[in-house]
Formats: sequence, structure tokens, C-alpha cells
Amino acid sequence: MRRSMGPEMLVRITDVAHTLATWHRTAPRPDLTAARHAITRGLDIDDSAEILYQDWMLIEDQAGNRAGVSAAYETLRGVNQRLEIGMEGETEKVFDTIMSRTAS
Repeated sequence: MRRSMGPEMLVRITDVAHTLATWHRTAPRPDLTAARHAITRGLDIDDSAEILYQDWMLIEDQAGNRAGVSAAYETLRGVNQRLEIGMEGETEKVFDTIMSRTAS
């Protein structure tokens, strides 16, 4: 499915998934299940959308799921290795901030 979509469509889908995940995560009554669902759907379309992995880590952090944070990070590392690209600095910052806070 991904190959038949143009880059503009992938960006729009990623933006919608990111917006929905953020909205569900930061709502007065957060719905982390719905936030996870938005991320999963977005990553089904574009598994290299790094902003969605940042969202995934933030969702798992909010849920108190340290293993989930690590799973998101490691999944992205695998995708980036496959694509032979580096990780964005913002993603490293999100991961390091979460892990340093939960380590103490």
C-alpha cells in the first residue's frame, strides 16, 4: 500500500495520526488505548515516521510502561538500520528524557 501513495499523502496521514495521538494523550481524560491505535494505524502506513515513535514513547511513558518505551525506541532503531539512516535528535532527546526520569 505504501508504494502506491505519494509522499504528500504519507505526510498527511502521519500528521493526522500524530494529531489524534496527541489529542487522546493530552485530553482532560486521556485515552491511551485510542492514542496507541492512532499510532499503530499511522505506522501501518509509514513505519519510518519518526514523530509517531516519539508519540509512542510518550504514550507508554504516560502509561508507566518503561518496557513499552524501550520497545518503541528499539523498533525505530531497527527501521532506521534497515533504511540506513540515523535517528533524529529530537527522538533521542525524548527517549533520554523519559529514561533518565524513570531511572531515578
